[in-house]
Amino acid sequence: MNRDAYFVVTEPTAAETPVVVEVPHAGLSVPVAFMAGLVAPVRALGRDADLHVDGLYVDAPAEGATLLVARTSRYVVDLNRGEGDIDADSVSGARAGARLAHGLIWRLTTEGERSLARPLSRDELTERLDAIHRPYHATLRALLDRKVERFGFAVLLAAHSMPSVGRVQYGDSGVARADVVPGTRGRTSADASFIDAVDGHGRGAGFSVRHDEPYRGGYTTIHYGKPTSAVHAVQVELARRLYMDEATLQPKAAEFARTRAWCRALVKVLGTVQPG
Repeated sequence: MNRDAYFVVTEPTAAETPVVVEVPHAGLSVPVAFMAGLVAPVRALGRDADLHVDGLYVDAPAEGATLLVARTSRYVVDLNRGEGDIDADSVSGARAGARLAHGLIWRLTTEGERSLARPLSRDELTERLDAIHRPYHATLRALLDRKVERFGFAVLLAAHSMPSVGRVQYGDSGVARADVVPGTRGRTSADASFIDAVDGHGRGAGFSVRHDEPYRGGYTTIHYGKPTSAVHAVQVELARRLYMDEATLQPKAAEFARTRAWCRALVKVLGTVQPG
């Protein structure tokens, strides 16, 4: 896989808006160069990906948004983690005392199985950062800067999905999750107008909405969501029951179409909102 295929940018096909939609976790590809230490079961690559989320937001450019989609698996490098989110069991020489099973380099699946045969060397980590993580975030930064220059502000919709019921490795094990979870780090990563727009769009469709629980927003939300610098970021987690069969990992046609339409409308709504 060449570098250009690690992620794909699709520019607006309608009148441009301040919105950037990023989909960091839908990819399944594991480039040959990064296969050596991976021992995660194949099913984990699917279960731990945000499967089909790229398809849910495929219409974003038709609503004036710029769409950024990662193609590689989060088991290669997690694009929603910072470069320092490592521990000694995932990368040799990392700081002692840190315990990050699901950091920049995942060493366990969400079912608790090993995903790494051994810790990566620093050189191996740097190779992944230079090939994928740094170019991805440089691209995202450039897209947001362009929006700010043109519109005076940018809106980042970090598009994710989540298991509909908490898994064993998480604090809400066995608990049914809301349909839509906007993650905004306690309403700090975006102006209230954007957060309320996501909330209202979810409730207006009859979805249950719960803010910041169980996901408050990851690296992208923290790193880019700075309203004082004119960038407003909201991580939107969708329960997978809304659009797919979580046992077979296949989309459910009618439900997928309905959720795709909801996602398209969300992008449209966010493109019309002004910060307060």
